[in-house]
Amino acid sequence: MAEPRQQHWTEQLSDEDLAFIKRFVLASGSLKDLAQVYDISYPTVRLRLDRIIQKMQLLEDHNVTDEFERLLRVSHADGKLDAATFKALLDAYQAGKEQSDA
Repeated sequence: MAEPRQQHWTEQLSDEDLAFIKRFVLASGSLKDLAQVYDISYPTVRLRLDRIIQKMQLLEDHNVTDEFERLLRVSHADGKLDAATFKALLDAYQAGKEQSDA
């Protein structure tokens, strides 16, 4: 049986993330210009960029091979899960995996 093809990191980013990256490049990497384009503050743009960077790092991390764990980590990086919820879900998932492996 053939192994499923792993998605490229760009396929795993949202359309909104990809649009942000495109605008960032078109703004020559200027966060100040990007803040003006989006009509938001510089710190908000910086936070958005930091979250995308974190997501990209997670998607490229070859030590995280479990797709559910990767999904949890990306959801946390995207701000969809707070730290306590992320940790609780990850701990419960890993405990369940250990029990099923035993």
